[in-house]
Amino acid sequence: MRTTTSSPRDDDVTATRATTEGAGGPSAAGPAARSLRASLPGDPQAAAAARQFVRAAFADWAAQRLPGTEGLTDRLADEAVLLVSELVTNAVVHAGTTVELRCRLEAAGERDDEADPAPLPGVVVEVSDHHPAQPIRARAQRTASGSPVSDGSLSGGCLVDGAAADGDGSESGGHGLQLISAVAESWGITYRRAMKTVWFRLPVDAPDAGARPEPEIAYADQLLQRELRAAELLAPAPRRAARRELDADRVETGALSFLAEASDLLSGQLDADQVAALAAQLIVPRLADWCAVWLYDGDGGAPGRGIAASGEEQRLARVWHTSESRVDSLRTALEKQPPEVPGAASPGRAPAAVPWPWPDEPGGAEPGGAALACPLVAGGRRLGTLLLGRGGLPRIPDEVVVLIEDLARRVARAVATARAYSRQERISQVLQRRLLPRGRAQVPGVESAVVYEPREGAWAGGDFWDLFDAGDGRWCFALGDVCGSGPEAAAVTGLARPVLRLLARDGFGVAEVLDRLNKTMAREAADSVAAVAAAVAAAGAGAEAPVEIREEGEQARFLSLLYGEIVPYPGGSGGARCTLASAGHPLPLVLGADGAVRVVAAPQMLLGVVEDAAYVSESFDLCPGETLLCVTDGVTERRSGRRLFDDEDGLATALAAGAGLGATALADHIRNTVHAFDPTPPDDDLALLVLQAASGPP
Repeated sequence: MRTTTSSPRDDDVTATRATTEGAGGPSAAGPAARSLRASLPGDPQAAAAARQFVRAAFADWAAQRLPGTEGLTDRLADEAVLLVSELVTNAVVHAGTTVELRCRLEAAGERDDEADPAPLPGVVVEVSDHHPAQPIRARAQRTASGSPVSDGSLSGGCLVDGAAADGDGSESGGHGLQLISAVAESWGITYRRAMKTVWFRLPVDAPDAGARPEPEIAYADQLLQRELRAAELLAPAPRRAARRELDADRVETGALSFLAEASDLLSGQLDADQVAALAAQLIVPRLADWCAVWLYDGDGGAPGRGIAASGEEQRLARVWHTSESRVDSLRTALEKQPPEVPGAASPGRAPAAVPWPWPDEPGGAEPGGAALACPLVAGGRRLGTLLLGRGGLPRIPDEVVVLIEDLARRVARAVATARAYSRQERISQVLQRRLLPRGRAQVPGVESAVVYEPREGAWAGGDFWDLFDAGDGRWCFALGDVCGSGPEAAAVTGLARPVLRLLARDGFGVAEVLDRLNKTMAREAADSVAAVAAAVAAAGAGAEAPVEIREEGEQARFLSLLYGEIVPYPGGSGGARCTLASAGHPLPLVLGADGAVRVVAAPQMLLGVVEDAAYVSESFDLCPGETLLCVTDGVTERRSGRRLFDDEDGLATALAAGAGLGATALADHIRNTVHAFDPTPPDDDLALLVLQAASGPP
C-alpha cells in the first residue's frame, strides 16, 4: 500500500509524495501532516486494507497531537472504518479499478460554511475510483449540509449504480449511502473527468463538550441495562438526542461493524480449534458471560441431525468465561451433556438458535440466566454447536439472537475452511512422505547433503531426489523435476522413483535406466492421447484434432531428470568414479580442489516426450576434495525482477564462493544465496544435492 500526503486543497490533480513530519507538537503541524493518502488495488483485500489505513491515520494524528485530536475517540474511528469499508467495497465491486483513499483532519473553523460559521474540527474521508462514466440512479436528496446529491441503491451492502439497479427503481436493502446519511454530518459525490469521489465528514467533538447524549428511549428489558444491545458492540454513539428510527439505524450499524471485524479475524485462521477459541473471545463479554464451542472431529462434519451414523459425538473444543477462574467448573458442567440441537432446517434456510437450559455449574455464584444453542452448519454439513449464556436474564432479546445466528454462520464457514485446509495439508504430508526417501544412503568416502523445500502453499512438491545403494559396490543418485504440479505431478514422481530403484538394482547402467523410464512415460502419455483421439473420432472430428488436445494432466507426464551412479575407489584412498546423464535437467557442476568450476554433462531430451529417444551417459573422476553439485530449475530460474539466478553463470559463481566448505555447509551456502537473490519467497520448489569426495590419507 503506497501512502502519500498532500495539501488540504480539494484539487486532487497533484499530490506530494512525502512522509509526514513526525516530531513536534501542534505548532509543528502542517497541511501534509493532516492529510494522508493511500492507493489500494481493486481486489477483495482493498476493504480490509482501507480499514487498517483509517485506523493508522487516527493513530498517527493522535501521536502528533495535532489540533482537534483530543476528540478522536474510538467511537469516531469505528464510524469512519465502517463507512470506508462500505465505500471501498462498492468501488471494488462496481468499478473494479484502483481505489484512491484520502483522510483529512480539518481544524476548527477551517471550512467556509455559512450555515455553521464556527464549525467543530472534523475528519473528511474521500473514496475515489477511476470509473466516472458509471451513472448513479438519480433520487433527489439533500445532505445535512444542505447540498443536493444523487442517492443510489445497494446490493449486499454496496452502492449499486443505475445500470445495475432494478427496473422498478426500488431500494434493494443495502447499507452503503444509507449508512453515510445516518452517520455522517455531511456527505456528497463529486464527478471529475477521470475520477468519481464519494466523501463524508464526521465532526470531532470538543474536549469540554462532554460525552454525547445517549438516546432518550425507555428500555424495559434488563439486557439493555447491561449494555448488551447490538448497537453497543462497536457502534458510534449518537451526537444528539436520537429518535427511535435513528436508534434502529445505530443498532444495525453496530452489528455490521462487529460482524465485519469478526469476519476479518475468523477468515485468517486455518485451524478449527483456533477458530473456536477466537469465536469464544469475540462473544465474551460483548454478547454473553460465557461461551462454549463444540466441534465434530470428522472430516466432513456430521450429516443430518448432527450425530454421525458411526456414533461420533461432538468434542468440547473451547470454553470461555468472563471470570477465568470459573472456566474449569463450567467445562465440567458442560461436558456432562453435549448439546444435541436438531440441525435440520427448511430448504434454503440455516438452522436457528434455540433456548438451552442453564448449566448446573458446580459452585456457580450466579442464580441462572438465559442460554442459547446455535448449530454450526456450512455447506449443508453440521460442524458443531455454539453455546452461550448471559446471567440474570429471562431470555435473550430477538435482535441479539439474530446477531448471534449471523455470527454462528460465519464461524461455521471459518471452521469448514480450516478443516478443508487441514485435510489438504494432511494429504500433502502423506504424499511427501511416500514420494521422498526416508533417508539417504551413506556412500563410503563421499560426504552428501540435500536441501529440499517445496514452494510455499504447494499441494505436493514436483521435485524429488534419491540416493540409494544399488548393490555391487554402486550407489545411485537422482534429482528430478516433474513438468506440472498437484496430483498429476505427484503421480509421476510416484512412478519414476520406484522404477529408477528397480532398474538400478537389476544391474542396468545409467543410459539404459533412462531409456526404459523414457519409454514407460512416453507410452502412458500416448495411451492418454489415444483415448482422447478415440473420443474425438466418435464425435466426427478431424484426424488431427487429438494432437492438439492435451491438458495439464498430460503435460505433467514429462520429467527432467539428472541420474547417475558413483563407485568409490577401493582401499579408502578417497575419490570416486561417477557416471551420469542429464535428461532436460540443469547441468551438474563440479567444484575442483583448486576452486575452478566445470560442467560435467551434456543436455539431452526430456523424459516422456519422444519414445524412441536414446540417452548416453558420461563418466569422470570425482577426485579427493572435489564436489559435485546437482540442482533443479527452482535454483537456476529463481527470479529477481527480469533477472534469473543463473544469468551470467550465477550458480557457478555461488559454487566457487563456497570453496573449502564441507558438503552440508556448501548446501546451506547455496540455499541462502538463492533465497537472498530476491526478497520475495521462491515461487517454485527448490532442491539440490551435494556429493563431496573426501580427501585421501596423507
